[in-house]
Amino acid sequence: MGTTLAIDCGGGGIKASVLDEAGTMRARPLRVPTPYPFPPALFVKTLVELGGQLPTADRVTVGMPGMLRHGVVVATPHYVTRSGPRTRVDPDLVTQWTGFDACSALSTAFGLPALVLNDAEVHGAGVVAGTGLELVLTLGTGLGCAVFDGGRLAPHLELSQAPVRWRMSYDTYVGEHERRRLGDGFWSRRVRGVVEGLRPVFLWDRLYLGGGNARLLRPEQLARMGDDVVVVPNTAGIVGGVRAWAMGAA
Repeated sequence: MGTTLAIDCGGGGIKASVLDEAGTMRARPLRVPTPYPFPPALFVKTLVELGGQLPTADRVTVGMPGMLRHGVVVATPHYVTRSGPRTRVDPDLVTQWTGFDACSALSTAFGLPALVLNDAEVHGAGVVAGTGLELVLTLGTGLGCAVFDGGRLAPHLELSQAPVRWRMSYDTYVGEHERRRLGDGFWSRRVRGVVEGLRPVFLWDRLYLGGGNARLLRPEQLARMGDDVVVVPNTAGIVGGVRAWAMGAA
């Protein structure tokens, strides 16, 4: 199997590192701000340049926000905006991203086998135990979601775009903008409400809360969510780059 270049693409930043077969990082992760506007050509160029600053690898795993099927972008919420999350959507960028074969483009650009998934799916691959139904929710610029059944990746659900209240999707409701507006205390209470609302929908055996903002959840709210809810480190978005290949994603 050799080494894996794992790239975690978010709305605000892009992180990358090279991992060995055990998922151990061979180099300190590098991070660059996500540039906007961000058409597919710049996406590929940015990732190739970032990977060029790291040790050589035998394959590439990329996690990015949005709905992807077999490495092809169906929709992506942030990269179609003119200046970043919550700014105006550019119709030309929507056209460029819709149907973009990210897997083929990156495989060609790197000259390596590539796997491109939703970022929450890669994150989940780094933390799931592989037993029962496991749900992964990532808290960052927006909300990411991934479902694993017996360690196998289930078809992606773009839960983030579902309405949760008037004029608000889950992506907005518990995203970074609302966290800053509300403060960590009220935001943590809101996240707990989302968890309680989703519990009868998924009936998970274990729920993992990850992403850059999971560490900001207040302990008292986390305790009220139950023993089947666990906070996991944001580094899983890179570490999962190795395991994702063996979990039905390739």
